[in-house]
Amino acid sequence: MKTMKKKVAFLGIFLALALIFSYIETWIPNVFGVPGIKLGLANIVTVILLFRFGTKEAYGISIVRVILAGFLFGNLASILYGLAGAMLSLTVMLLMKKCSRLKVIVVSAVGGICHNIGQLTVAILVLENYKIAFYLPVLLISGLVTGILIGIVAQEVILRLHMGGKQE
Repeated sequence: MKTMKKKVAFLGIFLALALIFSYIETWIPNVFGVPGIKLGLANIVTVILLFRFGTKEAYGISIVRVILAGFLFGNLASILYGLAGAMLSLTVMLLMKKCSRLKVIVVSAVGGICHNIGQLTVAILVLENYKIAFYLPVLLISGLVTGILIGIVAQEVILRLHMGGKQE
């Protein structure tokens, strides 16, 4: 029972941290002029959960974080785009982690790319305009760069913190 309480406490802290990161990102201006480009700071939490706790925890916190952040700092559209990006990204990262035992940074980089692909796909469907696919090259590059940065931070946190959960 004590380990269950410890796990719930960790997950609560991670959810709060992800929401704080989401809030901080609302204050960072988009200097690139392309919609959808952002750091994805909350994904640090997702990557840590995926590598240190497990699939259910990573999906659960990710879904709750996107919905809460959407209601608190965004709108219904941001929830829709956020869920599409988060679920595709997390699913691909999980498959990569299971299939090849790749490093955190590589898994996160591909996750960043997939997050942008998921969001762009939903945007094309919702807006019924395939021409916005022209943003894809810029979004792929930004997803790669931010995914690498998120992976570096997540890897450092994983190495430095001893947390309950799965050991790698």
